[in-house]
Amino acid sequence: MRSEETAADGGVRIAPEKPTQVDVIAMIAALDDLQRALYPAESNHLTPLDVLSSDQTVFLTARDPRGRLLGCGSALLHDGYGEIKRMFVSDDARGVGLGARIVGALEAALRERGIACARLETGIYQPHAIRLYEKCGYTSRDPFGSYAPDPLSVFMEKRLG
Repeated sequence: MRSEETAADGGVRIAPEKPTQVDVIAMIAALDDLQRALYPAESNHLTPLDVLSSDQTVFLTARDPRGRLLGCGSALLHDGYGEIKRMFVSDDARGVGLGARIVGALEAALRERGIACARLETGIYQPHAIRLYEKCGYTSRDPFGSYAPDPLSVFMEKRLG
């Protein structure tokens, strides 16, 4: 990310970090709680911390100039595509484009690794997430990888060019 992008967005810094820090663990726990409240267990595809910490995952955080965690996101590296996972922006940081910036940073990280396609699964009860991905250029697709068809899931993809 260019330094002027950081300065233009209130000093918010998006950067790779390990997801084992206390504030990141708490944010992921909040995301898990939200997912469990919205969907039954068979429709939840929660990626555990050990996978998020692996060499086959890009994990990014968004922090304000004081270091306060505002959001996070990850991309699991698969053969031929990256899978966007664990996207979350804190309530007080929503509505200013931070989610789109995290998605863009994940896409850039995938491109740097020679991956030309990003895919994701999200849920039908998360219309804000679906709109975010659509605004970022993602389109509907069939289930991929180990996912089975699920009436509560939305599967999306974007060619990264």
